[in-house]
Amino acid sequence: MPRLIQPLDTGDPLGPLPQEFAAIMRPELPSLIKEIGMEVTRAYPEYARLLNGPNGTSIRMGVEQSLSSFVDLVAEPSSPTVLRDDMCRRFGRFEAYEGRTMDALQGAYRLGARVALRRAKKVGRSYNFSPALMLSFADALFAYVDELESLSREGYLEVQAQSDQQSEAVRRRLLHLILAGRPVPRSAIAELCEQTGWMLPEQVTLVAVRAPAGLDRISADHDVLIDPGDPQPHLLIPGPLNEARREMLDRTVPGGGAAIGLTVPTALAADSIRWARRVLELVDAGVIDDAPVILCEDHLITLWLLSDLALLDQLAERELAAVSGISTTRRERLIETLRIWLDTRGTAAQMGELLDVHPQTVRYRMRSLEAIFGEQLTDPESRFSTEAVLRAMQLRARGGQSLN
Repeated sequence: MPRLIQPLDTGDPLGPLPQEFAAIMRPELPSLIKEIGMEVTRAYPEYARLLNGPNGTSIRMGVEQSLSSFVDLVAEPSSPTVLRDDMCRRFGRFEAYEGRTMDALQGAYRLGARVALRRAKKVGRSYNFSPALMLSFADALFAYVDELESLSREGYLEVQAQSDQQSEAVRRRLLHLILAGRPVPRSAIAELCEQTGWMLPEQVTLVAVRAPAGLDRISADHDVLIDPGDPQPHLLIPGPLNEARREMLDRTVPGGGAAIGLTVPTALAADSIRWARRVLELVDAGVIDDAPVILCEDHLITLWLLSDLALLDQLAERELAAVSGISTTRRERLIETLRIWLDTRGTAAQMGELLDVHPQTVRYRMRSLEAIFGEQLTDPESRFSTEAVLRAMQLRARGGQSLN
């Protein structure tokens, strides 16, 4: 008559399984493996195809290794599990390579555990296993399955991490090609778009970020291209910057220090990032007031007037040649008066308040300016050139030595 096996007396009704339990389980393994295989392939047809494919032998070995390892651990808790661990991680990696989630593999593990528990109940009746022993077995079995799932998840996440890194590298390459502009072949960009699943937009908005501001890649929308490792970090946002994109940008650049370029056709992306970076330079120079996020569209005239400082020097020399021979103090007073007049076209009294001088002084200076500049102040094109130069010089003065 089969003897009654009781769990070891550990003070816990669900204590460890007795070691002799392994001797009863081991003869059941060959048929149990077949039964689990039948149940799993019936519930998960994709695994039936795999078992009949080139990897079928490896998969069967993995299943056998997992079940044998459980029995080995019952017989000797210190038994090595290196082979089992490696096979479980391989299962997880395979699921990732196949583009599946972990759901099917986890389901297969748990289904296998239920089949094993069903077999244990059948065997238990023959050996008169106590209810406490069966509870211990079920507890140990499902804890073991949790361990198998955890090992497989390690392999799965390993492949995902590698895939994510490769995808990010391709996305950075795509960003660089877009910003390189012509003559990059459009076919090269299209190929990278296909690899990453990124849809090439008709318009883009580039954002320059002041280094070393931190970029939170996780907070960025998935279709946003980012290169946080660039000495001049930047983002490419498909399409215009709507309210949702603005909120996303606030999360992605939590520390601020970003300049938003103009929304342009994708082929002109390099111009958008160039303007955005120039705005940050002008902020650092003190020409543009600082803010967490700055819109280039609010400073287009400033960008234009200070786009070429060497050319500005040449223009200033030409437009202000009429006062070049005058003493420095008088020249500065006349130029300031001329700038106020061009800005306001105000009366002598109004200009006097701005200049903090008597209206009569303003009239005197204006007569001097009319005599010195002559038609340069009456001809519309010449007057516009002079006004543009004076405005640019005023902006440049705000930057001081930073723009020299």
